[in-house]
Amino acid sequence: MKKLLVLLMAMMMIFSVASAETASDKQYVLDKGVLVVGITDFAPMDYKDENGNWIGFDADVAAAFAAELGVKVEFVEIDWDNKILELDAKAVDCIWNGMTLTDAVKAAMETSNPYMNNAQVVVVPADKADQYQTVESLADLVFAVEAGSAGEAEVAALNLNANPVLAQADALMEVAAGTSDAAVIDALMAAAMVGEGTNYAQLTYTVGLNSEEYGVGFRKGSDLAAELNAFLVKMYADGQLQTIAETYKVQAALIEQK
Repeated sequence: MKKLLVLLMAMMMIFSVASAETASDKQYVLDKGVLVVGITDFAPMDYKDENGNWIGFDADVAAAFAAELGVKVEFVEIDWDNKILELDAKAVDCIWNGMTLTDAVKAAMETSNPYMNNAQVVVVPADKADQYQTVESLADLVFAVEAGSAGEAEVAALNLNANPVLAQADALMEVAAGTSDAAVIDALMAAAMVGEGTNYAQLTYTVGLNSEEYGVGFRKGSDLAAELNAFLVKMYADGQLQTIAETYKVQAALIEQK
């Protein structure tokens, strides 16, 4: 009898582990009633309004997706360099922050279809812009880059000098303060935050280093990626996605969802 009980308990443990491994990520989010979204402060994708609420293209679409699921949305600022750890530890349910779909990201996460085009660009003081119009002219500069970002990867690939910081917004502050010569950030962020009429009117962007696409990352094997893909197709078909993109002036970068 004792051996039978031990055998039954072992079988139950195996069943529990197997169930946990195959459990629906969507159901996990539905059960707790909240979609926790990992972000950084990154206009025009995720940033706070004057009342401290998170807004931006990604923030607005994430909130709409949560509403479609029937749950609340919660935005959590993360260390971008630790995004995969945060996701796997279930500190967040997705990474939704203008994330470049690199091979490393796609290997570590279940990713959505791409929804927006982007590039990495060089930001320099406007009064020095004429000196830095080619990749070759960048050799002696020290670049502020967000740790773990596509910008950091581009700087490394070009064997340029990097000064890693916590966020792309910090990279801009470094250049404005003169503590770094230049920064490499997302083109969409540069368009929103650099130049005339912005808080960084004394900065500009010059050299484009690559072309890339944004996507949303979920835990590996998550069924939420397919749910989001279907939702984005629906939003694009009825024009909601285009309207949100126009609100944040990123409509030219939007990728058709079909």
